Amino acid sequence: MDTKASKRRLDPGQIEVVDEAVAAILRQKTPAERIAIACDAHRTARAMLAAQIRSQHADWTDDEVQREVARRLTRGTD
Repeated sequence: MDTKASKRRLDPGQIEVVDEAVAAILRQKTPAERIAIACDAHRTARAMLAAQIRSQHADWTDDEVQREVARRLTRGTD
């Protein structure tokens, strides 16, 4: 499969490394707590993206906004 996504290469200069202090805190969390943190971050990202889309498309319904959020999270902005 020769898609645009398969042609992309990771740029090591673009990968963020977790600060050691943050890593130490996360190591002290239980797996359930780490999953909860990830879920909260995902929920926050979805809410922020939805707000940005609503500001660009004030006439869209909630369903249209949520479909666009899902599209962007799964396929990007292309």
